[in-house]
Amino acid sequence: MSGTLLAFIPKPYIVRLDDLLPSKAVPAGLLTSVKYLQIRSSIVEVGLIEPLSISAAQPDGRHVVLDGHVRLAALRELGHAEVLCLVSTDDESYTCNTKINRLPTIAEHKMLLHAVQQGVSEERLARALNVDITQIEKKVRLLHGICPEAAELLNERQFSAEIVRVLRKMKETRQVECVELMVSANSLKVTYAEALLAATPVGQLVDGQKPKKLAGLTAGEIQKMEREMANLQGQYKLIEQGYAEDVLNLVLARGYVAKLLENEAVARFIRLQKPELAEPLQHLVDVTSLEQ
Repeated sequence: MSGTLLAFIPKPYIVRLDDLLPSKAVPAGLLTSVKYLQIRSSIVEVGLIEPLSISAAQPDGRHVVLDGHVRLAALRELGHAEVLCLVSTDDESYTCNTKINRLPTIAEHKMLLHAVQQGVSEERLARALNVDITQIEKKVRLLHGICPEAAELLNERQFSAEIVRVLRKMKETRQVECVELMVSANSLKVTYAEALLAATPVGQLVDGQKPKKLAGLTAGEIQKMEREMANLQGQYKLIEQGYAEDVLNLVLARGYVAKLLENEAVARFIRLQKPELAEPLQHLVDVTSLEQ
């Protein structure tokens, strides 16, 4: 777009590793960390995927590395002499990577599945990511047996593939119910999924058989969990149905209180006659988000 200032010069440059200066010290133990070993294996298997980000040339012709210190360390260990770099248009030690969230689990699944469909073997992916091939197999087959509605609820989240293993034992409607409960509780944990499985009625299980007894739970406790889970799901549905109306009422109430407090006579009366209400009412007016 005309007039837009780009953060980096569009054309990448090949720079000698000897001409690169780190902007921060490499942490102790880096060469044995999982992240380093994965990046090193990826470079060996498929080459450098993301160029380093560097500053413009200094008076002595060298560049400061803004982002990519781990990749630089791996390249040096592997004996590379040059590397592809993107040159920053300013001197700030900042890149867009600092604002990027970790890849959601389903997005990672789709990327690996696409690679396999394009002919990349699972063995090569495992070598490139420096992980056991069983991890690649689980991620490639992540959504097998999972209904689209449950997958959509998990779409932007990170979770263990073991949760999917538990969900596969449930019928589709139960999968959706359990994922809704886990998402609303912000607890995408395997132990929670297994507890939900234990509380699932036999009629909602794929094989029609109750799972093996969970450690520390008796048959009576599991039946109690089933009743409490059914009650919780009913309450959840009621809250979900009335949420929009409750929010509207809160917004209207906040606006009404704000108007009252704008009246100096009313505000003075509250301060003098009902001082215990003054601070809570003012706090309600000052709230700009229901999440506060």
